[in-house]
Amino acid sequence: MAAGTVVRDRTARLCLTGLLVSGFGTSAMWLTAGIWVKSATGSDSLAALTVCAMWAPALAGPALGAVADLVPRRRLLITVNLVMAGLMTSLLLLGPEHRIGALFAVLCVYGTCGVLLDAAEAALVARAVDARLLGDFNGLRTTANEGMKLLAPLVGAGLFARYGAVPVVVLDAVTFALAALVFARLRVEEPAGARRAARRAGWGGTAAGLRLLRASAALRPLVYAGALTMLLAGLNGASVYAVVDDALGRPPAYAGVLYACQGAGSVAVGLLAGPLLRRLPERSFAAGGIAVFAAAVGARALGGDAVALAASVAIGAGLPCVLIAAMTAVQREAPDAVLGRAAAAANSLMTVPNAVALAGGAGLVAVADVRLLVTAVAVAGLLTATRLWPGGWGRASRAPTRPPS
Repeated sequence: MAAGTVVRDRTARLCLTGLLVSGFGTSAMWLTAGIWVKSATGSDSLAALTVCAMWAPALAGPALGAVADLVPRRRLLITVNLVMAGLMTSLLLLGPEHRIGALFAVLCVYGTCGVLLDAAEAALVARAVDARLLGDFNGLRTTANEGMKLLAPLVGAGLFARYGAVPVVVLDAVTFALAALVFARLRVEEPAGARRAARRAGWGGTAAGLRLLRASAALRPLVYAGALTMLLAGLNGASVYAVVDDALGRPPAYAGVLYACQGAGSVAVGLLAGPLLRRLPERSFAAGGIAVFAAAVGARALGGDAVALAASVAIGAGLPCVLIAAMTAVQREAPDAVLGRAAAAANSLMTVPNAVALAGGAGLVAVADVRLLVTAVAVAGLLTATRLWPGGWGRASRAPTRPPS
């Protein structure tokens, strides 16, 4: 019922629609970019660098988030989507010999725009949606994201295999343009006072989001636990192919089945997040999800197809809980003048460790037994869940139930 209330809310519905539309193109391009570079150059390293190019701007998240506080957020959502539509289209104007070099530059801008969009949307939704429904919104946002990750990469890879890169680039550009049109229909009042306060802080206040997260007894434990969990998730992700080979004796393509099951688990928990967050403190919800994730990772060491498939669903269900809880808490606790910076800082702190662990985990898998690695990840995850449980890292705070501004 609450999810229906969120969808009936015009602002929330438009934000979810814009996310769904642009997310489809982004997910399609995420996989296609690597395939494109590999096909054109034959280099595995350059293909892997496409992901790094999109991830790298997350390191500057706390500073980029200031833009979402200094300018009207609705205007930022429209402008960034239009800029990305134009940039993707510009790739088609270049000769084939120049497209790969330009693609890396576009992907870096792509990642930068993604940080800006996430910060602006999180801040705008926090003002427009009832605080009691923020958990439902963030859960539905997770469901939309994960749903696109299940479908869009297959569409992108299929288009590339059949027709080449041009249709995928056109698809991505069109989805950005459509998202801009969707966000243009938003009718949200943004108080000038908050913008003036942010401008008085100026660019010298770009670290305000980090300071807020560090000082808040409600936010700090959730964000720290999210960072640790995503670090462990990166190690788990790096071990997937070794699990498929050593523990299951399956061909590498079987990893796609495991990822599909994981995505299904994430879609399901996104629908349940709102009701659960109304019945549980945010820290309890996050700790429970981390514990489910850790136990499922440990189960992979047992081997067997049935166990592996069930564990993948459980990993998908448990992993997003701390991310949903942390972002919901940030939207409830952070003042509007620094909300964009706080949201971007939280996203950076919780996503960058995942990318680092994916790279480091690839080296660990080469020298360590995969069963020992997933067991160590499981133990670390259970310890994180134990520490996060209310009372483990300071007292848990009760979420306020302020009405929308």
